[in-house]
Amino acid sequence: TSCGIFSGSDYRLKENVVALSDGITRLKTLKPYKFNFISDATKTVDGFFAHEAAVAVPEAVSGTKDQVDSENKPVYQAIDQSKLVPLLTAALQEAVEKIEALETKVAKLEAA
Repeated sequence: TSCGIFSGSDYRLKENVVALSDGITRLKTLKPYKFNFISDATKTVDGFFAHEAAVAVPEAVSGTKDQVDSENKPVYQAIDQSKLVPLLTAALQEAVEKIEALETKVAKLEAA
């Protein structure tokens, strides 16, 4: 639900809540690229192809890959990159846990 430029995030608006537990696995399917849009060859940006990002975060993508209208003109997909933040956060948290576990093991080995 929307609140101006903010998205409704109050816990009272939500149900069927499950913690993300496969962040790193899903993150590995994202393929970031450096590119320019055809309409502006002078500006290079970082981003994703919508159809590829839809595998990891389907709610971030609108439209259908290679869709055309009744006149066979492209109907372009779009991506809301802010929808990738929860996945990125979960993957980073998982990575930090792994790093901390490795640091503990290394410290024990060095102490031995």
